[in-house]
Amino acid sequence: MKKLILIAGLCTITVLTGCTKDNANQDIYEESGNTINVNNKRHELYNEGASRGIRNVSNNYGFVRHQKSPVMNDNKANNHYAALDREQVANIISKQSTSIPNVNDVATLVTDQEVLIAYDTNSKDRNLTADQVKQTAMAVVPRYYHVYVTDNKVLMRDVENLANTDSNSRNARNLVNGLITQMKKSPQGSRVNASENENGLTPDDHKTNTNRNR
Repeated sequence: MKKLILIAGLCTITVLTGCTKDNANQDIYEESGNTINVNNKRHELYNEGASRGIRNVSNNYGFVRHQKSPVMNDNKANNHYAALDREQVANIISKQSTSIPNVNDVATLVTDQEVLIAYDTNSKDRNLTADQVKQTAMAVVPRYYHVYVTDNKVLMRDVENLANTDSNSRNARNLVNGLITQMKKSPQGSRVNASENENGLTPDDHKTNTNRNR
């Protein structure tokens, strides 16, 4: 009888010790960071192996920033889950853009109709690099999206600050439009096609934007 009590006691201590270690590991995992700055949604965003469909996500902006990995081809993303979860889309764009030559740091904001990308580069051909970054985004987002890019790394902070804005607030659209105006002072790459300008806008889009901003 005493042996049974002793064995039961030892088993209890072992179980409690295991729980303590599990909790410690969980704490370490939750507090540790990496080169990705995310808008406080780490737990659900990086299960990249899981299947994903179109979901009714929140109206918040999606923001992700990536820095180039020192490991060759380490920044290639999987596109199979590119559903319109705005932060997932921002993650894919930022990650793939750091694979572009001479692009070292990328901050991407995804709204309901635009992609805003600010990046740090030492490229000598600014227009070519702008076009490459823009085309990277256009390959990911739905066709109705408009893409704006800038190699003015000062604006990376503005893109990140905008990620913390309530997208439903009355002033959100004015802030987005103001940042777009600043970004367009940088090269935007080539026209998308004969009917769409450098950012993917058609003449009808210009009319819609004008009416919406009145």
